[in-house]
Amino acid sequence: MRRSPGFIAYYAIDAGDGVMATISVFSTEAMALESNEKAAEWLKDNVAHLQPVPAEITAGHVQVVITA
Repeated sequence: MRRSPGFIAYYAIDAGDGVMATISVFSTEAMALESNEKAAEWLKDNVAHLQPVPAEITAGHVQVVITA
């Protein structure tokens, strides 16, 4: 992912009870959508059989950024 065009950041969150969430940040919407397509394909090919519930992939715009 680090080599993907426009990549800025990636976060993986353990929400408990077997729930995971990831957030990928890219410089443009088009670059983010391309990454989502690749991620969906990778999930299907590599870990779908391990997931009790299929992964849900969505896209949106960053609304608030607060840094130190």
